Amino acid sequence: MRQVHRAGEKLFIDFAGPTLALTGGGRAHIFVSALGASGYTFACATPRETMADWIGSTIRALEFYGGVSQLIVPDNPKAMIADPDRYEPRSNDTVLDFARHYETSVLPARTYSPQDKAKVESAVQVVKRWIMARLRYHHFTTVQEVDQAITPLLKQLNHKPFQKLPGSRASAFASLDFPALQPLPATRYEIAHFKTAKVHIDYHIEVGGHRYSVPHALVGQVLEARITACAIEILHRGQRVASHARSSQKGGFTTVTAHMPAAHRAHLEWTPQRLIHWGGEIGPATAETVTRLIGQNKHPEHGYRSCLGLRSLAKRFSQPRLEAACTLALQIGTCKYRHIRDILVNNRDQHQAPPANDWVSPEHAHVRGSEYYQ
Repeated sequence: MRQVHRAGEKLFIDFAGPTLALTGGGRAHIFVSALGASGYTFACATPRETMADWIGSTIRALEFYGGVSQLIVPDNPKAMIADPDRYEPRSNDTVLDFARHYETSVLPARTYSPQDKAKVESAVQVVKRWIMARLRYHHFTTVQEVDQAITPLLKQLNHKPFQKLPGSRASAFASLDFPALQPLPATRYEIAHFKTAKVHIDYHIEVGGHRYSVPHALVGQVLEARITACAIEILHRGQRVASHARSSQKGGFTTVTAHMPAAHRAHLEWTPQRLIHWGGEIGPATAETVTRLIGQNKHPEHGYRSCLGLRSLAKRFSQPRLEAACTLALQIGTCKYRHIRDILVNNRDQHQAPPANDWVSPEHAHVRGSEYYQ
């Protein structure tokens, strides 16, 4: 039975069976699409028939037509279709994401139903005769050269008069399909891949060996990562909860401050200068202790936790007692947090509290002074 297609409703897509040889090795595969009502045809060359080639070629076709059909009808290529069920076929996640971007639907042709794809089969045959036959004896080095050779022949094909109907594919497209197409989106679709990942206790998920933060309330949840060449978008139940620039640094972290718990954000707000200034307000021994804790590590941040521990001791035991404990600790050659804590817990600072001016800061080549952080 002859099928009648409504204007702007369906875009049929497929690859032509034959390929064109390249002189440098490899072959050019020919993608073909045709609109249902007018038969207006698009063709381009690709190096393979992967999912990226299918989607990339379909994007080029939509841009060629200047609009989007309500449905896109492929055959049942494994690169696009996760489950080719006759009654409920299911596209893979990337194809569904592509369809959402263009506000269209991908509806594979039914298996063993050639009438579902008759329009594109006809277009493929025409492209074989009108374009590929003419290019068969040309010498092409790259796929791009094949593409350039297709363009003028495609224009001739679409303007070629129908044999039994008035007009041509181009004139039918202008009067039927084009006015009924939906507009193209503002941005071109960027091919994405998807993976699920569990949020670690440090409120990060791992993608490609790099860790990206999500809101800390999602610790333990299984999220979906949408991965493009430049970005990582993280989804929870279909809603975006985080977005990051993609990083190639293995073992690295990309963290958004707003994703941190309040205690972690407070830790992040501290700097060496601020910690040393805080220590100086209590006394010279505390300032020296803070300076050593920060300076003895390759990265100052490694000493932050000990310094914040000193702040906690000042609140618990008082600032004068902390200064006395730091003085005693420095006299016995230590600045470790746990030693200062033990001095305070055991009241050693009160049993033996020397005057602050009895202690003089020694020189250590391996410890940065406070002036380093000015």
